[in-house]
Amino acid sequence: MANIKSAKKRILTAERNRLQNKAYKSAIKTFTKRFQTIVDDYKSNPSDEQLVAVREAMSMTYSKIDKAVKTGVYHRNTGARKKAGLARILKAVS
Repeated sequence: MANIKSAKKRILTAERNRLQNKAYKSAIKTFTKRFQTIVDDYKSNPSDEQLVAVREAMSMTYSKIDKAVKTGVYHRNTGARKKAGLARILKAVS
């Protein structure tokens, strides 16, 4: 354990940031998996309602990734790579 007051503060700050980063990353993984299941449903039974659901899920996932990049959880290239992967999944189905 640190003895200096500023070092103790940095430990608390680092732990808080670690938990926030973990929450963002976990949420993005959850949104991505949800997007993939919706795309699979659309692939098995294509319809206009399913397509709307796919686009909505994609939009929500993009939004979450953009927010993670903005807050510094992900590097911008990592965010772009994740979004490109989602677009690639949708393009393979369409």
